[in-house]
Amino acid sequence: MSIGRINRTKGIALAAITSTAVAAGVFLIQGAADADPKPTLEEAKKQVAALQHKAEEAGESANDLRGQITASSARVKALQAGIAKQQAQVDSVKRQIGSLAVAGYQTSGISTTAQLLLSSNPDQFLSQASTAQAFAGQQNSALRRFQVAQGKLTDLQASEQTELSALQAVQAKQDAFKKQLQGNLDQAEKVLDKLSDAERKKIDEENAKEAEEARKQRPTRDGDRTGDDKDLPNVPASGRAKIAINAALSQLGDSYVWGAAGPNSYDCSGLTMYAWGKAGVSLSHSSKAQAGEGRRVSKSELMPGDLVFFFSPISHVGIYLGNGRIVHAPRPGKSVEISPLDENPYNTAVRPG
Repeated sequence: MSIGRINRTKGIALAAITSTAVAAGVFLIQGAADADPKPTLEEAKKQVAALQHKAEEAGESANDLRGQITASSARVKALQAGIAKQQAQVDSVKRQIGSLAVAGYQTSGISTTAQLLLSSNPDQFLSQASTAQAFAGQQNSALRRFQVAQGKLTDLQASEQTELSALQAVQAKQDAFKKQLQGNLDQAEKVLDKLSDAERKKIDEENAKEAEEARKQRPTRDGDRTGDDKDLPNVPASGRAKIAINAALSQLGDSYVWGAAGPNSYDCSGLTMYAWGKAGVSLSHSSKAQAGEGRRVSKSELMPGDLVFFFSPISHVGIYLGNGRIVHAPRPGKSVEISPLDENPYNTAVRPG
């Protein structure tokens, strides 16, 4: 057999092997797709709820860095203001040195001895020479002031760079949590995409109905309740706690949006921050931070208005209403609602103000 015929035979065999491998790959891919069956409606709801909760956890972790970013940004701004002020001082001393240098140059053409010998009035010249010595002293003093001012400026610039690096590191960490949040929401959407149009419509209608029912429970202007919730005809609270509760209840039915604190959408810590802010109490936009912004109370001591925290580590917060209920912004895809206190794993509680 000729060498050309042998090569053609090998080529035909290789093509056949490659074709078989491609077909096998397609079969394996199809098999993998078939191995991931379409979930039932209830399974999809559970999967979506779990992914949305993970998104909330990532969102609250990102919220927890808000304080660090705000404080670091304020320090950078203060350093930049200090640098601008110090630079102005350095520039002023430099101008003064320049003026002294020009004046000194104008009188330095010949030696002091020659000037004395050529002077028509030696006494007047000696007086002027004494003034020149004082002038030289001014030059030295200005140079020392410049060195000190320039040193302070260099220190401030170094501090600014250190603070900027720290700020950028925290911002990068927050961005990573935001990316994680969005990734979980994208995964939840992929689960929903496996459902039929009718099933997705049913979920949307259920969520819309829950939001509408929640809005019907909002208090009127005088704080009376408009809904049929017999467990909460009137929340037994007074003072700032009552103001905070009514502020939170007035948002019932508003959508959960990460990072939002009103007026039409909230995340969990955004809602509690907004509500207690209406009562004159400032809270951080972070469930973890809020857990340290009040007097710690036990579960048995809970009173309406108390902030209640869930999961470990803390990643969710609501406002206690009494009768084993809380008002909260549950998670992405849901609306502000009233829920049982024990719906989520209890962690701790504090009393703001």
